[in-house]
Amino acid sequence: MKEYHDLVRLVLEKGQRKPNRTGVDTISYFGAHYQVDLAQGYPLLTTKEMNWEAMLRELLWYLSGEDHIRNLRRYTKIWDAWADEDGNLDTAYGRYWRRFPSPYRDANGQWQVREVDQIQFVIDTLKKDPTSRRLVVTAWEPGNAQTSRLPPCHYTFVFNVQGNRLNCHLTQRSGDIALGVPFNLACYATLTQMIAQEVGLELGWFSHTIVDAHIYTRKPDGSMAEYDHVPGLLEQLQREPRPLPRLHIARKPFNELRFEDFRLEGYNPHPKIKFKVAV
Repeated sequence: MKEYHDLVRLVLEKGQRKPNRTGVDTISYFGAHYQVDLAQGYPLLTTKEMNWEAMLRELLWYLSGEDHIRNLRRYTKIWDAWADEDGNLDTAYGRYWRRFPSPYRDANGQWQVREVDQIQFVIDTLKKDPTSRRLVVTAWEPGNAQTSRLPPCHYTFVFNVQGNRLNCHLTQRSGDIALGVPFNLACYATLTQMIAQEVGLELGWFSHTIVDAHIYTRKPDGSMAEYDHVPGLLEQLQREPRPLPRLHIARKPFNELRFEDFRLEGYNPHPKIKFKVAV
């Protein structure tokens, strides 16, 4: 994908060295943005092999609304580093997508809290008022964000209809270009296709803004070399992108979709590139 390669080049060429909480330096760029036309193919990177099944498991876990990883960890270890020993996770995206705590006053004037299913709100609104500009989903709850081991990185997204096409814009406070962003791109492209199919719309654009777009790199003295993502990304930039695959989703109600209802067709990537995660 040219758009992803352009993003990598932008950060490498214009970014600045910056320390961060992991202890591994980054090359950081402020306010990166790209967009891809989902109608042209499913945007799963072809210049390295992606673990598509792990991405899909993660997305379906988000949509379950669970705030633990006891079911997810049967398939992938993606969130193990941030969960407690019982598998509980204080930053579970799905918890806020599907069960966001919302305070309100009851009939007696007393404050209560109800849970809001933001995903269902988007689907219901698209069916009755597709021109709405209020199709916003957030995973950022300020109290949680101040105490969480890892506050949401991709913290809010908005759907928007132009003509008969469903578009999605994702805003991300922090984006690991080598590891996280390719997963985020595939994840939200899948979610957009799921919702478009549910409400009878065509696929539009995926637009992505990354506030701190960064690439992990070794320190000036050569230490932390095992976390250096630059060599792998440079190798990836030398590879020629291949045709994008297609994603097929079974014609079932949105909330009934399961892992086996998704099928990837025509995925022919270059070999994997190993990138170590900085926790």
